[in-house]
Amino acid sequence: MTQAHATGTMRAMGIGFYGFGASAHILIQVCRWQRRSVYAFTRPGDRAAQRFALELGAEWAGSSDERPPEPLEAAIIFAPVGSLVPVALRAVASGGTVVCGGIHMSDIPSFPYSDLWQERVVRSVANLTRRDAAEFLEIAPRVPVRTTVTTYPLEAAGEALEDLRAGRFTGAAVLVP
Repeated sequence: MTQAHATGTMRAMGIGFYGFGASAHILIQVCRWQRRSVYAFTRPGDRAAQRFALELGAEWAGSSDERPPEPLEAAIIFAPVGSLVPVALRAVASGGTVVCGGIHMSDIPSFPYSDLWQERVVRSVANLTRRDAAEFLEIAPRVPVRTTVTTYPLEAAGEALEDLRAGRFTGAAVLVP
C-alpha cells in the first residue's frame, strides 16, 4: 500500500507496533532494514519505551491512546490488551490489517462496524513455524539484529513479571538458572 507524499512521490505506509517490548524491539530492526516506517505505541506515560523505540529507528513513538501522524498500512498488537484492537483498526487505512500477535489477549470489546469497514482485516497469529524461524535466522545477521536483555535469576521470576507489567525495563527479560 502506498500513499502520496507531500512531494508528489509515492511511498510505503508505515506499520504500527502496539506494545514495545521483547518482540517489537527485534522486529523494528528488521522493518527498518527493509526500509519500512515504524510507529511505536506504548502505555500512556511510558517515556522510556518511547525513547527506546525512537533510538531503534521508529518514525514516531507515543501513547496507545494517541493517533499516529498518518494512517498505517498495518498494525501489530504485541500487548495482550484486547481494547487495542478497535484503536488499531481506527489507525489503519482502508484495506489495512491489524494482527493480534500474542498468545493470549484480554477480550476484544464491541466496536462499530465503521472501524472495520473498507476492507480492514483483523487476524491472529497462532504459532511461529519452522519456516518463519529459518527465514528470520537467515536475515538476522544481515540486519544485524541486536537484542537488549535484562536478566533475572530463576528464583526471581515473580519479580521479572512484576517489572514487565510495570514497564521497568526495555527489551526482553531472560530468566537464568
